[in-house]
This record gives sequence, structure tokens and C-alpha cells, in this order.
Amino acid sequence: MPHFLIEGNRRLKGEVCVQGAKNSILSILAATVLCSGQCIIHNCPDILDVDFSIEILKYLGGFVYREGKSIIVNMENIKRYDIPDRLMKEMRSSIIFLGAIISRLKKAQVSLPGGCQLGPRPIDFHLEALKNMGVQIHEDGVRLFCIVKEKLQGTKIVLPFPSVGATENIILAATLASGETILENAAREPEIEDLIRFLNLCGAKIKGAGTSKIAIKGVPKLTGAEYKIIPDRIAAATYMAAGAITGGEVLVRNISRIHLNEIVKVLKMCKCGIIMSGENLLIKAPERLTPIKKLKTAVYPGFPTDMQALILSMMTVAKGKSSFEENVFSDRYKYTKELLKMGAQIYVNGKNAIVEGVEQLHAADMAATDLRGGAALVLAGLKAQGISSIRRLRHIDRGYEKLEENLSGLGAKIKRIS
Repeated sequence: MPHFLIEGNRRLKGEVCVQGAKNSILSILAATVLCSGQCIIHNCPDILDVDFSIEILKYLGGFVYREGKSIIVNMENIKRYDIPDRLMKEMRSSIIFLGAIISRLKKAQVSLPGGCQLGPRPIDFHLEALKNMGVQIHEDGVRLFCIVKEKLQGTKIVLPFPSVGATENIILAATLASGETILENAAREPEIEDLIRFLNLCGAKIKGAGTSKIAIKGVPKLTGAEYKIIPDRIAAATYMAAGAITGGEVLVRNISRIHLNEIVKVLKMCKCGIIMSGENLLIKAPERLTPIKKLKTAVYPGFPTDMQALILSMMTVAKGKSSFEENVFSDRYKYTKELLKMGAQIYVNGKNAIVEGVEQLHAADMAATDLRGGAALVLAGLKAQGISSIRRLRHIDRGYEKLEENLSGLGAKIKRIS
């Protein structure tokens, strides 16, 4: 089984260039299902979830070609309306293909999605919205069978919670619908803004990007477009955290400054020096980090739940006690059991966690439980004394492009063992 071997306790120094945003490219690849012409997408990350999305597009009957950091897609001759169970179960975000397929072909057949198991993430919001737009849905406990008799109808939809996936699915379904769809309590993440910019470039009529109220006026068809994906804010923050936990000095290139505001605030609380210039950010970390009194995760623009594991990993070696409150996913602390093997002092109670910083972590044999939890273990391994092993790299490879190569470029001693 492939695994990382990390010889820790080394101060990172150097520069790294950030990949394109994982959560942008996945929704935009799904959006190409709606397009009648060729789409050229630049700054695409080389990660497993993108590979799975490309497989889905090819299975549906599309032409997909990858050239370096760009992906060329033409879905003009789309034929199938179902997605194989294997591909649906590989990643949670596969469900966003549902709205696009129904909108284009008037029917869809998919199994329930897989991906990281971070607690209940029901797709009820997605399905209820589609029903309101005229979709008839039958579920047999394993698969969803969806059909719309004539055409999707625009309507008013109010989400009970600003779900990113549901917001994306509704936007995709409404783009070719008849009439106007008003979506309230929509998610406001930068990746949703990215999706809307791409769709509008293809001929969609969508207003309200970046706000909680989005208006989608249906259009008869979309053309293709050429588009560049935004930088991945969580990948950028991961390299910032790697510099912080090792007491290092890391220059992170190809960032979007406005998307990192909350993360920069937290790192400054830890007494890290941050210098930003254009699309670059330099982090200079102290020898030992200052603890965080209270960190609460929230939907955007609050502190991202995807960064919770990485900051908690940093705090395992901070000088004092830190407190965390997870308000998005109930099972987000699974990875902490692996950190305990390294001598970390972590106490979890429901959505709360207390971390008592220790002077030194020691190496351990660990397994990634999910994407961001796996990255948190890598950070701990970079700081620990001795050689750590991390298994189940498939989780990490779903969202990080060449993680070990990038960290090695900063001076880390990390290698992948096949």
C-alpha cells in the first residue's frame, strides 16, 4: 500500500506555487455538460477528484483532453444520462453532475455519492430544490431515478442551510430552465463565484455572485468558453501551516489575498509574521507558536472547516492551550486519534476540542481518515522527532497536487513509498 515516510523536525524554507482550486474545477467540469461548444479550462490541478470528473464526462459521451494545466472539453455529443456507481462513490462532489445532466437531458440516474465521511451531509436540499423545479425523483435506497416531463421551471428556493453543493446544483439546474430562479440563503464561497463567472462567460444570465441571494434567468443554450480557475485557498493555507508548524519561512505564490483573510488573522494570532505582495505571501514563523484561545469554524466568509484540522495540528506544539469549535461537520475530528499516537494532547467533546500544546511530537505509524485530516497528519509528521509513516494516501491525493514534491522543495524529507 502506498504511504509517506516523513523524517521530521526540519525547518521549512523556500517557495511554493499553489495549484488551481479543487472545488472550482469540479463544479466547472460539471457545468461543461450544459455547454454546446468547446470549453478550455486553465490552471487545473492534477488531483484524483479531477481524474474522476474527467472519467464521468467521458462516460457521458464527451470529448475530454488534458494538456499540462489545461483541460479541453466538448460535451456536444453527450449520450448517457447515468453515472456508474464506482465513480459516484469515489467523491462526494459527484452529486453536482445531477443538476447539469437533468437540465441538459431531462433525466438522470445516479447512486448516492461517497467521498470523505465527515458526518451527515444529506442531499435532501439538492433533491427538494429539484422537485420544486419540476423533477420527479424516485429513490430505492441505493440509486436516484430523476426525470422531468417537459422543462425545468424557474422558482423561488430558500435553502435551510447555505450548502455549497446544493447551491451549485441549483445554479446548474436553473441555468437552462424556463423562467427565473431566485435562490436565497445561498453559499457564498469564492468557488461558487468562480462557477458563476464561467457560466456567464458561456452565455448564462446569473446575478448575485458572492451574496446569499442569487438570481438565475434561464437561457435556451450555452456556448463554450475559455477560462482560468482561481487559486486553491486551502492548498495555499496548507503550505502556510507547514511553514508555521516547523518554525519556517515560506513564500507561497499564486494566491488570492482576499480569500485568505480569515486564515491570515489566525496565523497572526499565533505570532507568525505575514507579508503579502500581489499574488504572493511570505510567512515567517516563530520557533514556537502562540496558542489560539478559541477558533470557531463557519460557512464563508467565516473560518473554513477545511482548515480546522491543519490549524489544530499546528496547535499540538504551541506554547499553551487552544480551543476549537466545529460548526459545519460533526465528524471532523476523526483524524485526532492519529495525532494522539504522536504524543499530542487533544480532548474532544462533541463539536468542541481542547489542545494542550507539547514541546515535541514523536514519530508514529498513521492512516489518513479524510482529505484535510490526512494533510494535518503530514504537518504533524514534518514537526515530529523521528520517521513517521502515513497510509491511505488516496484521501490526500484527492485534493493535493504533488504534495510531497512541493514539501520536498521547501526542505522537507518526505517520500512516497509505492
